[in-house]
Amino acid sequence: MVESYEDPFVRISAMIGGDEYLKVARALLKAEDATDEEIASSTGLRINMVRKVLYDLFGKALITGIRVKDERKGWFVYRWRSRKDEVENFIENQKKKITERLQQRLDYENSSQFYHCGNEDCPRITFETALEQFFKCPRCGSVVNLKKNDKLKKALESKITDIRNDMRRQI
Repeated sequence: MVESYEDPFVRISAMIGGDEYLKVARALLKAEDATDEEIASSTGLRINMVRKVLYDLFGKALITGIRVKDERKGWFVYRWRSRKDEVENFIENQKKKITERLQQRLDYENSSQFYHCGNEDCPRITFETALEQFFKCPRCGSVVNLKKNDKLKKALESKITDIRNDMRRQI
């Protein structure tokens, strides 16, 4: 379980992937420049799970790996280190991606007309689909009518505004 007082690196790691990520992140903070084997032994996780987590965090630029030769075994290993300074950048990038996706959805909602039969189990359909189906619901066969999507548009606009305002406060 993530505690509110924990390091932001640990908290964001847990949000990304749950318990395994939480254990690996805590291990990385305790032992800088740890190998995957050292992390596996300290967390009790299987080595392949530790590697999966490490590669994912590395791909998100939250950790860095340095390749060094293991003098005892004679082959190269990676020593992993957290990049706590990158947590804020990661969060900002995620907010930008979310805002872009919400904006795309809002643009789609604004540029399309939707039709629905009124049955909660049936999907809403675009004008083109309604025309092809002779304004009959493809699932239940009832007549479809124009459905207002103002509530959804307002919710999307509100969320986009909230995230953008939050991003401005961070700067």
